[in-house]
Amino acid sequence: MTHASPVPTARLSGRRVVVTGGARGIGASIARRFRGEGADVAILDLLEEQGRATAAEIGGTFHRVDLSDEQNTRDALGEAMDALSGIDVLVNNAGILRFAPLLEISVADWDAMFQINTRAMLVTTQVAAKRMIAQKSPGKIINMASMGGKTGGAGQGHYAASKAAVIALTRVTALELGAHSITANCLCPGYVLTEMGAATRTEADIAQWSSYSPLGRLAQPDDVAGVAAFLASPDADYLTGQSFNVTGGMIMH
Repeated sequence: MTHASPVPTARLSGRRVVVTGGARGIGASIARRFRGEGADVAILDLLEEQGRATAAEIGGTFHRVDLSDEQNTRDALGEAMDALSGIDVLVNNAGILRFAPLLEISVADWDAMFQINTRAMLVTTQVAAKRMIAQKSPGKIINMASMGGKTGGAGQGHYAASKAAVIALTRVTALELGAHSITANCLCPGYVLTEMGAATRTEADIAQWSSYSPLGRLAQPDDVAGVAAFLASPDADYLTGQSFNVTGGMIMH
């Protein structure tokens, strides 16, 4: 059964939004949803061709970034904020996923996972939050964690640990930036059936994972984008420091 996308509203009208990893998958769905709800959107991604195509499709801007490079990250985000004439919402969506048994994870693999999934998020949060504070206006930071950050997963020691760190970083961000009217929340998706995910999983895999949800299906990127749009909207102004499970009930804590 195909899950229908909700009808867009204008509740994000005038919001200036930066989405990292917005070229494809969940990030592209978030960018489309935000733009459909009236936001001005800038996409940051390493995938230049796909990023430019997505930005052109939604009428946003694209800025190439290498999140493993601190200075390039700062520069690219600064460029994106300048293009938007400021920033109201930062969506830290970009991340990588690799598999390895616990006893075979190298220090280099561990560091690479944290470099993209967690350290880059710290850098973008610092840069965007300073701009939000200087603007003297409320801001929102939405971080992409994972169900794995709460439950772990065999073969995902470095990934799960990096996403658990995202949850902790989000809470500290909420605690420290609340005085500036900046909220910080994170999303913890389960199995999301992106184009890449569908191409690397068999029908049996998809059926098995679907059975773990009381709803009997996997998430579509739009399922995650809808929750992100809610968190970016005025409806979520009093929510901060929370990690929201977008798992179809696969976990309930």
